[in-house]
Amino acid sequence: RCCLGCLCCFSVAPPIFTKTPPPVLEALVGNSLSLACVARGNPPPTITWAKDGTLIGGDKVELLSGKLSLRAVSTEAGGRYECLATNTEGNVTHVTKLKVKGPPVIVIPPNNTALNMTQNALLRCQAVADPPNMTYVWQRQGENVHHIEPLKSRVKIMVDGTLLITRITPDDSGNYTCMPTNGLLTPPTASASLTVRHPAQALLMPQQTYLPTGLGGLVSCPVRAQPLLLRVDWTKDGQPLDLAMYPGWTLTSEGSVFMATVNDDATGVYKCTPYNSFGTMGQSGPTTVILQDPPSLNVSPRKEYREKVGRTLVIPCQTTGEPAPTVTWSKVAPATLSQYSVAANGSLLLLPLSKDHQGVWECSVTNRVGTVKSSTSLCVSGTSPHAATLVSVFPGVKQANVSWEPGFDGGYPQKFTVWLKQMSVGDSGEKQEWLSVPVPSSSGSSLQVTGLVPDTEYQFSVLPHNKVGTGPFSEIATIRTLNTLPRRAKLEPPTSLSANQSLAGIVLQWSPVAQFQPITGFVLQSRAEQGEWFNLDEDISANRTVMIVPGMRKDSVYELRLLSRRGVLLSEPSPSVNVSNMGMDMYPASSRLEFVPKPLLAGVMGGVAFLCLALILVLGTVCIISHKRDQRRRKRKDDLPPAIYKSPPSTGSLASSPDSVLKQKLLHSHYPGSTSRSCSSSQSDHSSFDRPSRSEYHDQCQQLLSCPPPPPHYAPPPPQDRLFSHFPSRVHLQRP
Repeated sequence: RCCLGCLCCFSVAPPIFTKTPPPVLEALVGNSLSLACVARGNPPPTITWAKDGTLIGGDKVELLSGKLSLRAVSTEAGGRYECLATNTEGNVTHVTKLKVKGPPVIVIPPNNTALNMTQNALLRCQAVADPPNMTYVWQRQGENVHHIEPLKSRVKIMVDGTLLITRITPDDSGNYTCMPTNGLLTPPTASASLTVRHPAQALLMPQQTYLPTGLGGLVSCPVRAQPLLLRVDWTKDGQPLDLAMYPGWTLTSEGSVFMATVNDDATGVYKCTPYNSFGTMGQSGPTTVILQDPPSLNVSPRKEYREKVGRTLVIPCQTTGEPAPTVTWSKVAPATLSQYSVAANGSLLLLPLSKDHQGVWECSVTNRVGTVKSSTSLCVSGTSPHAATLVSVFPGVKQANVSWEPGFDGGYPQKFTVWLKQMSVGDSGEKQEWLSVPVPSSSGSSLQVTGLVPDTEYQFSVLPHNKVGTGPFSEIATIRTLNTLPRRAKLEPPTSLSANQSLAGIVLQWSPVAQFQPITGFVLQSRAEQGEWFNLDEDISANRTVMIVPGMRKDSVYELRLLSRRGVLLSEPSPSVNVSNMGMDMYPASSRLEFVPKPLLAGVMGGVAFLCLALILVLGTVCIISHKRDQRRRKRKDDLPPAIYKSPPSTGSLASSPDSVLKQKLLHSHYPGSTSRSCSSSQSDHSSFDRPSRSEYHDQCQQLLSCPPPPPHYAPPPPQDRLFSHFPSRVHLQRP
């Protein structure tokens, strides 16, 4: 074709394919595939692809210079592919049929099936594949059904893959798996469960059942039941077992006999018969209960061991018995991989001691009737400190409060360093490095870190160290600082406080306020008649919004209010409410002693009065008897001959005369309190009786006889009344 008015001419041509894929192509599932289609023409043609009449595009294919590429062939990729070359002079098409070969594809999987015993079971399984030369394999619990002895004579696999089981039994219950295969790649699988409904069946019972003497024991009845078990009947020594005749014996939900304390009553031969809605398949075989002593420890480990690192430690755990119990050791906390060995006598051998050995160790002694455990704590000193735990961080806008629980210090004083890292990228475009902040000794196990960036994510970790070295880092805690302070940054009291009367008492209700940090509880305060406020209940749960008000007097008017609590921090009080329990029939139990009941008060006062009266009578009688004895002595002296009066006076003290000795003995036997001062001081054996005159003695007796009764309010006697100091402690009553 020539261009009019031009000096040159050019020719045009419709598209012609120079390279095409074969008309029929096979591909294996999972492999990659490329279909190249090249054409020439003038103008140059455009290449497009279509599959089964639909243009191709998407993430699973690549189109580049007329070349179609599939990254992974699937079974759905098979079909009719068309390559279309087009220009202004015409178009041309090439068709390629793609066949995808691979393992079978299950189109009808088996379904869960429940049938009655003796029925026939059919589990369907159909698949398609190319090549179609498939075989079906069925398994139960992972084992080929043709290899299961009770099943292989009753199973058959149909041509379409269906599994037939004739005359099913309870043993046929289980999970069945269908697996079609044609020899290519990995075959697919599909599973379903077969449930055989049958009467309850007792399984094999052990010939002997050993129970621990003195402990709890269990005689089990192994049962298989579909539907579920309804009950289990037991016989003991051939007779029906009546649990009511054995205190502490009960029947568990599984049908086992539980004995709270095993004794000689437990011995015997037991049989069980289980039942469900289908009935029973009969009685179980017999089991003989034999008593055996549980294991015991002859030598137990101490509660705690402390030893230096590098030394050898032997922790005993010795036992005896026939047959000999098994002794095992394990590290409970922290659960690290620690090297240890167990001696023949059951002792734990740790040699040499290392830092990883520190923690709680447990010894278990087991025989066929039970297990006895004993634990001990091991502290290994002379090491670097252990990791801090329970790291918590409470963020602010530009600061964060970090707290932690210190680990064992290794036997030396330990200090801490808080490490932190800003997670976001800095202004320079580089990630921030870890920074360390030493913790002052006065701060204990907490630190406030300042200078942080608002609304930024940080990571925190705590590192302990002592004179031996540094311990491991704690777990990392991640937080984000606040953008601005929340509106409710301070602790707020609850709102909507209301009180109502009910049969149970005064019901108080309120609404909690969302806090910047969670509260730990509420405090209830009350007062009567505009008096002082006092805490009526200081431990109200933070989750409660209603309560019965405790500690209220009958027929009284109170004013109540609530405060929010976070630890020791209290909020401002809420608006108060007035409550009255006038005329109420029921009152909540008082949580504090507000008054002493009148009957109790009268009884106590009467008892004290009777005791004082008895003491006065006893002391009065003693004084009268002593006074009469003195009169008789004076009378005998008056009747003596004159020569006796003219005898020389005794050089001893008055305290050594018979009369004085009698007085001292009398006072010592009836008033031991008079010598109480000499028990605390060893200067004199008779400091309380420093030569009393006869007149002073008579004055004391007269004073005792004329002693007035105690005042009505039972106040204690004055301290100078030494004659009463030897009596029992006085009774003090709290006045209402």
